[in-house]
Amino acid sequence: MPRDDPDYIESVSKAFQVIEAFSAEHPALTISEASALTGLTRPTVRRILLTLVRLGFASPAENKTFVLTPQMMRLGYAYLSSTPVWDHAMPYMRDLADSVRESVSLAVLDAPDIVYVARVPAARSMTITLTVGARLPAYPTSLGRVLLASLSPQALDEYLASTELRRLTPTTICDPDELREELARVRKQGFAIIDGEREEGVRSAAVPVHDHQGRPIMALNVSANAARVTVQSLEEEVVPQLLRTAETISSHSRFSRHHTASG
Repeated sequence: MPRDDPDYIESVSKAFQVIEAFSAEHPALTISEASALTGLTRPTVRRILLTLVRLGFASPAENKTFVLTPQMMRLGYAYLSSTPVWDHAMPYMRDLADSVRESVSLAVLDAPDIVYVARVPAARSMTITLTVGARLPAYPTSLGRVLLASLSPQALDEYLASTELRRLTPTTICDPDELREELARVRKQGFAIIDGEREEGVRSAAVPVHDHQGRPIMALNVSANAARVTVQSLEEEVVPQLLRTAETISSHSRFSRHHTASG
């Protein structure tokens, strides 16, 4: 963002840089560590962290580190509570989960990741545990493939140029050209199926959820243990139910009005 932009507040940008430096890999940070991760000076990071402490969003911890507090969740909750589609979608997601007896999730793209915004876990146990707000890389997930397939050519070029496609399992697509081909296929057929590309033994299928103008803005998926569900059954039995559920969510009048106002 250009610094001469009159609508750009650099101090706010720096504060969010510090907040985003905290992660599962870095749950607690010293001033020096946060400075190294963000590229900001130590005095700047210190002022930001102390401001977050005074506001209740951070707290001092052991060994001169800082941690974020549960109050930080208010920021995410403000987004979720201001968007009624989550509450509207849940009954249909529960019906789908009951029908297929597997986990059902709704996610949005926040490149390079997807972010889970609603989830109905299966009654059966699985090897992965995901909750609302969880993030996964987009390229090896069915939810991500559907959303990446909806990007403009320029946006997809930018994503591929800035994202490291790491091999997470033996079947992960990590060649940019191969991923482009797969996304073109997803775009044409209207759904994505993943077979153990992010985690071995987990298969999933996803379809887009559209706004009132037909733009894919979210993705809905079903995840299952590969020992229980074949790729063929995902495509022939689960995908049709996913498409019907996504269409129901997409066509709801409150959903359309909300995104007309916000998008």
